[in-house]
Amino acid sequence: MRAPAVVGLVLLLMAGPGPASAQVEPSPAAEGTGSAAARGETVVVVRATTDEAEVADLLAGFREAQPGVAVSYTKMNSATLYDGFVEEAAAGAVEADIVWSSAMDRQIKLVNDGYAAHYASPEAASLPAWAVWRNEAFGVTAEPIAIAYNRTLLPPEQVPQTRADLIRALTDHPETWQGKVAAYDPERSGVGSLILAQDADVTPRTWDLVSALGQAGVKLYTRTETMLDRIAAGEAVLAYGVFGAYALERARHDPAIGLVLPTDYTLLVSRIAFIAKDAPHPAAARMFLDYMLSREGQARLAARSLTPARTDARRADDPVASAPALRPVPVGPELLANLDQIRHARMLRRWRRAVEGR
Repeated sequence: MRAPAVVGLVLLLMAGPGPASAQVEPSPAAEGTGSAAARGETVVVVRATTDEAEVADLLAGFREAQPGVAVSYTKMNSATLYDGFVEEAAAGAVEADIVWSSAMDRQIKLVNDGYAAHYASPEAASLPAWAVWRNEAFGVTAEPIAIAYNRTLLPPEQVPQTRADLIRALTDHPETWQGKVAAYDPERSGVGSLILAQDADVTPRTWDLVSALGQAGVKLYTRTETMLDRIAAGEAVLAYGVFGAYALERARHDPAIGLVLPTDYTLLVSRIAFIAKDAPHPAAARMFLDYMLSREGQARLAARSLTPARTDARRADDPVASAPALRPVPVGPELLANLDQIRHARMLRRWRRAVEGR
């Protein structure tokens, strides 16, 4: 397996096989007396899809709470994370203690296939029921899938508030939107595929929207950040189906970025975490998961515009708090349907026909 890039914020990286790393010794005076220290565990290894900047506060908070347990944090894309973990498990050489990914369906498959440890975290009782499955998979966040737009190029009265508004705008004034609309490519993006599947389950009008996007010459991407870059540069007027967390954080620093949580319904997706069944540092992993799910840990995620699953840790200005029609994607076996190869291929064929106007 090719070694992934290691995220810049690394509090301690283990020596030995795996990603190249720098090492920082924990303070001898801060070893602590918790269960991890009692087992001689001074590190927790986290593999995740979340960018460094989004978790800097979380990792710093854990170090403050558990100074004797350092964090080896590696960011990688969801496919690399999934494939690498399965390869390690097959070889009997699991390195990750915590696996944390925004690819909800792939995470549930790993759990369903027996790769996750059972752990009844005392913090799980504070999560909504949809965010916990079998005390093995935990939805850490509740992030809205949103519409982003350029505030300068799109007047307030033209900003769509629902999918029906967007369909109408794209079809009634195609010249305004031609080549100026962005969306996820479900053929190249697992997140894009998940969003498309969830939309299609909610309403058959999803296919009308895909057709309208195609008629507008939609530009397709694999990352929300890239779509937001295009909007900020004025190359795109609007992007459908972006991660609200990234758009919210970007909008705090860039007045050109606007955000809409559709009032017909707003999907809430989660970054699912689990403790590896063969985690090399199980006690430290439990401590880290507890902290992720604690009110303090969740509030530190909220500080970076990652809407936490816990409602008591959300920021007062988080638009999710006032959104009228939230539809959380449950953490559970229903997500496995999106990985059924026949169903998935059929959905993508229909998407391709709709986006190409056939």
